Amino acid sequence: MKALTKKLVEAWGPPGYEHHVRAMIEEEVEGLCDEMRVDTLGNLICRVGEKTGSNKRIMIAAHMDEIGLMVSHIDRKGYLRFESLGGLFAPTLMGNRVLFENGTVGTLGFDDFWGNYSKALKNNEFYIDVSMGSDENGGNDVGDIKVGDPAVFLREFEERGSRWIAKSMDDRIGCVVAIEAMRKLKDSGKVAHEVYFVFTVQEEVGVRGATTSAFAIDPDIGIALDVTPAGDEIKTTATDTRLGKGAAVKIKDGGIVVPPEISAMMINLAEKNGIPYQREILRFGGTDAKAIHLTRSGVPSGVISVPCRYVHTVSETVDRADVEACVDLVAAIASTADLGL
Repeated sequence: MKALTKKLVEAWGPPGYEHHVRAMIEEEVEGLCDEMRVDTLGNLICRVGEKTGSNKRIMIAAHMDEIGLMVSHIDRKGYLRFESLGGLFAPTLMGNRVLFENGTVGTLGFDDFWGNYSKALKNNEFYIDVSMGSDENGGNDVGDIKVGDPAVFLREFEERGSRWIAKSMDDRIGCVVAIEAMRKLKDSGKVAHEVYFVFTVQEEVGVRGATTSAFAIDPDIGIALDVTPAGDEIKTTATDTRLGKGAAVKIKDGGIVVPPEISAMMINLAEKNGIPYQREILRFGGTDAKAIHLTRSGVPSGVISVPCRYVHTVSETVDRADVEACVDLVAAIASTADLGL
């Protein structure tokens, strides 16, 4: 599981450009599902099991995209201005490096940093430096970079004890949970429902992939797999999620109030199977469940989250034990005939 996580978190895949990640996941899930297809928007949809008269059609969604940025202007000095793809936090940007699809590496700088280092930072005051040492007419050579080119943050995977640290844990670790749950179901041969594992696109810019794929699948139940901020950092806004304490079962976030029967179902299964869990309330933000539960005439939906420190930075940190608990809970849902719903 660690090798898979390293592979996915180090991959390049901003919103709308998930093709590299999708290709990797396709290789991983080949042979683990009964049907696999890519829809018009780019979602990878994998079906396990089949619908009968009494079981459920369950959609389990994890998004492939990561936060990134897109070049919006190249100024006369050759510095790149950009628009954000997803939520970028200005205090985390200075000095970080970004990677373009063609392999170009850029450095994020801030206008007159030494004269303004104590001021409140704004994203539109940053630029990307891709200078290559060949200046012409007082400007920097930007190579093949052009307006509209996207980039992601550049940072390798690290392991510290049971802690895994990387960019794009949001939400490649959700993709890992889905893949490992598929593997577990394949090994056990126990699938009680028709389960669609959907690796979605463009979650970070408006849960777009989940919107279209949920409409096509028309599930009875929806479950999003994502990260949630851990509440165990210094002076963190009060929240009960902790690293190493198990899968986080969402009760509410900025996009959904989880139906009590859905959260109760997941909690009951966790307790029955000895899976460590914790209850989660996210005070802001949302997941693919926001889109799924509003599909057609409505879909009862919930979220299983991996607690994560430093969300939307290059050092998102999770605990392996929580990832394993999430895998076990997803597999339990898919393999339990009577979900009590």
